[in-house]
Amino acid sequence: MDIRSLNATQKYSALREATQPAPVAEDAVKFAGQAVDDFAATLEQGETASMAAMSGDADPHALVQALAQTELAVEAAVTVRNKVVEAYQEILRMPV
Repeated sequence: MDIRSLNATQKYSALREATQPAPVAEDAVKFAGQAVDDFAATLEQGETASMAAMSGDADPHALVQALAQTELAVEAAVTVRNKVVEAYQEILRMPV
């Protein structure tokens, strides 16, 4: 057996803990869940305002405000999705 490969194996086993993925913090999971809940609530509020406007029961100003908030929430979600896709593509481009 080559001494260099034995040395590499020993060093790898010593550093194995450093290569293990870190556990996800509970705060990050709670934050992501809260963001999803807020996004869904914003979309629901926009839909409610739109349906009320179609039946003639809503104030036009409230409709415009609800639709603007919905548009902003969707744009933010698309931006986050694009960043996640970019990060994934960057990881795929990394040499192994």
